[in-house]
Amino acid sequence: MSHADRSSSIRTEGGGAYSGGRPADLAGPGAQDGPAPASPGASPGRPRIAALDVVRGVALCGILLANVQPIASVVDLAAPGPAGGPAEEWMGLLVEQRFFPIFSLLFGVGFSLLLESAGGRVAHPRRLLLRRLLILFAMGVAHFLLLWRGDILSTYAVMGLLVLLPSTWLPRWAVAALSPVFFAASWVMHGDRFLLIAGLFLLGSALTRYGVVDRIERSTRVPAALGLVFAVAAAPALWWQITSRTDGTRGLWSSALSVSGTLLAGLYVCAILVLLRTPLRAALQVVFAPLGRMALTNYLTATVLVLVAARLFGVPVGRSWTAMFLTAGVILALQWVWSTLWLRRYRFGPLEWLWRWATWGRRPPLRALS
Repeated sequence: MSHADRSSSIRTEGGGAYSGGRPADLAGPGAQDGPAPASPGASPGRPRIAALDVVRGVALCGILLANVQPIASVVDLAAPGPAGGPAEEWMGLLVEQRFFPIFSLLFGVGFSLLLESAGGRVAHPRRLLLRRLLILFAMGVAHFLLLWRGDILSTYAVMGLLVLLPSTWLPRWAVAALSPVFFAASWVMHGDRFLLIAGLFLLGSALTRYGVVDRIERSTRVPAALGLVFAVAAAPALWWQITSRTDGTRGLWSSALSVSGTLLAGLYVCAILVLLRTPLRAALQVVFAPLGRMALTNYLTATVLVLVAARLFGVPVGRSWTAMFLTAGVILALQWVWSTLWLRRYRFGPLEWLWRWATWGRRPPLRALS
């Protein structure tokens, strides 16, 4: 019997059996809730999965790079975008549509981890996840209406309600089988983002339920081999993206961008996992883990910081590649300092803590254990 088959099964609301790895909290973009189990005030459970923090932190950096100019355009609608050239080409090849798939995958991972953890602590774990998604939706709507219409949180909440929550009644093999169906449908529909997110959500959930996430830091060969597969598959996809854009076929280019973005996202994740098995692990954790542990807080505050830079300081963020890269670099540096100092004293980021409090209906301890 495999490790996945030996993993524990919990009885959840509605009588369905849910199988997965050991309990942990990671139920949203940047919402892994720390070393304690899901229940506020409970005794510490298994240690955090450091690799997930690092991967999420890297994804946060990439998403900010992709979002800086669209956010800045809210302030300066009439300003033309930055001229093309090498910067635009490299952004299109390495950044655009490459990092939100990682966040989407992590959301599916976290949803299943938290459902399992909640299943051992509350009578109706799905109700708790429902409340968590509704709170995320409220945060996303506020972000959308007050700051920027490119918000992803409300989309994640809706897709969680439509896809992830119903999938908890399905056996894990069905969840795994449905994931590539959504991928194929997305690519056929010219890179439809909702279908792609659904596929990534289900893939993350399946990886958790089969125990893969539980073993994520135990191997170098597996992520290295998968990374090679992703690299080989991404090469023709990138060529398709380049040629379809020059041909002027918008639908084909959107499909190519989605395919290449998903494959490169997989390559990035595998590369990070391999690097974490090298002497670079300590440096990667220092640089990216604080950003990843507070990714929800950092994602939302980044919008505010970009708008402040564009409006109050008059930075031409939406018109200059140099200004865009400098703005992103300064924001990430500030967030790294803020996150590192905050997490020395507190267990969760401020918004992560509030989200956890609203989810469980009880105030969790905030100060870090001495």
